[in-house]
Amino acid sequence: MSTAPEALAVPDFLYLASQSPRRRQLLAQIGVRHELLLPGADEDSEALEAVQPGEEPADYVQRVTLAKLAAARMRLLSRGLPAAPILCADTTVAVDSRILGKPTDDEHAALLLQALSGRTHRVLTAVAVSEGPHAAFQPTCVLHISSVRMRVLQADEIVRYVASGEAHGKAGAYAIQSQAAAWIEHIEGSHSGIMGLPLFETAQLLGSLGWQF
Repeated sequence: MSTAPEALAVPDFLYLASQSPRRRQLLAQIGVRHELLLPGADEDSEALEAVQPGEEPADYVQRVTLAKLAAARMRLLSRGLPAAPILCADTTVAVDSRILGKPTDDEHAALLLQALSGRTHRVLTAVAVSEGPHAAFQPTCVLHISSVRMRVLQADEIVRYVASGEAHGKAGAYAIQSQAAAWIEHIEGSHSGIMGLPLFETAQLLGSLGWQF
């Protein structure tokens, strides 16, 4: 006589290894309780985001996400925190094979926005989870790619947007949840993925750990 498999126990919470307030908002939207697991002062998290020569955007964003997850796992072990799953994500913007990362200053931000003006670009977000620090490190990583077309931007629009501060800390120098939403002509893909955490794919990953949606 066969028996149905037992349902997985739903974890109490997960660690989010990201400083993005948008990812916190999106996790809360689907009812996932989480706590932040951020780098310490001794960690060079920006170094993980350096693009390797010849690296394609899809390879880049998945490599960075898995590297951040591995660093977060070591962080959890070293701090002696309660065991729980860890979630990490990374988002990049690409025009053809060119990776448009976070701007280094206002001038760089303006150049990135000029590169997006009147063109269709891709927003690539990778999401990875691991079960916790004491399980074997066998993370699961998924990649979502959205296509976004931005209308032609005038020079004064770019200047105003950069001056608002919204461009900084954002891949491609814009955030779709900001005033830049008025520039978007067409989206094919996931709005939440463009924000930084594709909710469908994230729910699928967390479902494998016991969450129910």
